[in-house]
Amino acid sequence: MFMTSVGLAVAAIPEGLPAIVTILLSIGVTKMAKRNSIIRKLPAVETLGSSSVICSDKTGTLTQNKMKVIKIEGAYDNIKDKDEKFLLKIASMCTDCNILYRDGKTLVEGEPTEVAIVNAALEKGQNKDEIYRVEKRINDIPFDSERKLMSTIHKIGNKYRLITKGAPDVLINRCTKVYINGENDNLINGYKLMILNKNENMAKEALRVIAVAYCDLETLPNKIDSRIENNLTFVGLVGMIDPPREGVKEAVSTCNRAGIKTVMITGDHIITAKSIAKELGILKLGDIAITGEELDKIPQEELEKNIMNYSVFARVSPEHKVRIVKAFQNKRKDCGNDRRSE
Repeated sequence: MFMTSVGLAVAAIPEGLPAIVTILLSIGVTKMAKRNSIIRKLPAVETLGSSSVICSDKTGTLTQNKMKVIKIEGAYDNIKDKDEKFLLKIASMCTDCNILYRDGKTLVEGEPTEVAIVNAALEKGQNKDEIYRVEKRINDIPFDSERKLMSTIHKIGNKYRLITKGAPDVLINRCTKVYINGENDNLINGYKLMILNKNENMAKEALRVIAVAYCDLETLPNKIDSRIENNLTFVGLVGMIDPPREGVKEAVSTCNRAGIKTVMITGDHIITAKSIAKELGILKLGDIAITGEELDKIPQEELEKNIMNYSVFARVSPEHKVRIVKAFQNKRKDCGNDRRSE
């Protein structure tokens, strides 16, 4: 009894509490490390244990981020080989990938989506390094999540070529013509609906779709910015697959059983996002998928009221992500639950 009393007295001393908590959290970190989950800050273990909502990106988190081009579409049915080669040529030129030559092998390094495009171009005999020697890249407009486009500018003889790639639903609104059978003088009006339908069908197949367009210029404006990304000629769509990561579906199922809601937040097309979300068990019957554009029309108070009904957020910007997370956190507070939504 004496020894027990001494033990209880020591354990009750406040000075011992930080050490006890630290040891317990360290044990948690060690157990998670054995499962290939590295925690940088010890309190994160406690936060994770009390989470009720997990918001996850799609590409590279839920999926492997190992892209491969499997489908190419033009503005018309049954794209011809010469148009396909031209599409992959200019698409590969509008990338920041590096082609490396090691031990007799050709390797491509860069962002996975661009790597897939450059590899597909190489298979068609279109090497961007060789093309750059003739059509030198002299400037670019980097990709950003707001306009969802990237452009490069190339000097061809005494003229210039602007190449733009990005989200099909965005890029098509910057186009006035379409490229068909080597000709670029076809007005887009009669093809726009067909192109959008192709994009939608590819997205339903869980493909990430990139649109490619260009514009030939006699001279360059004094200021190079996104305002020159207009009056483009639409060339085609590049569809690539990004399969789910191994074990993700099981992890989502485990979260569901534990009462944790899993939410997908992505910049991809909503149809692609919904297809992957359904496959992984994130988007269930009765759940809602919404785009960033639709989200802009919903007041924050209304969003917080109905936030638990949403499972997929597509075509979102960083500002949207902040709104979404705050809505989930405030919803939990309103319910009188002190568990944190992360």
